Amino acid sequence: MSKVLRFILFALLAFVAIPSLSIAQPASITGPQRGLKVEKLSIATPAGVRSFNVEIADSPRSREIGMMWRTEVPRGTGMLFDFKTPEPATFWMENTLVPLDLIFIRADGRIANIASNAQPFSRALIPSDGPVLAVLEIGGGEARRLGLAAGQRVTHRIFAPARAKK
Repeated sequence: MSKVLRFILFALLAFVAIPSLSIAQPASITGPQRGLKVEKLSIATPAGVRSFNVEIADSPRSREIGMMWRTEVPRGTGMLFDFKTPEPATFWMENTLVPLDLIFIRADGRIANIASNAQPFSRALIPSDGPVLAVLEIGGGEARRLGLAAGQRVTHRIFAPARAKK
């Protein structure tokens, strides 16, 4: 076989194979990002305390990835985005496959606002009502089902009284 013919065959094979390559998009992550700690978090509601096992996204990379590419968020689980210092926060749902509730939490541990059932793949900006220390993401519709509301107290180690004063 001539060099030209081999080159053409190789080029054709490469052309056919390239579209089927995955471009850094895991098809379905159902568990935590590698290396994220899972911790307990609770929210006091009039109907009782609601408890969650949350992954801690406390680095720029883990916050950037967040809940992207997940096919489900089981009840009682979520992800806590720790910003380290209070700041206005804005989220969007690009590359997120399932609806999420975003719970924006002030440094004192009080819920500032909740964005319910954020739409998958949306680039619409979802803002906090003022500076927040953290955002809790849980499955879409869970905040309403559990009776979560602005003003309720979230208990987790990052909401220590000394940290709220910073």
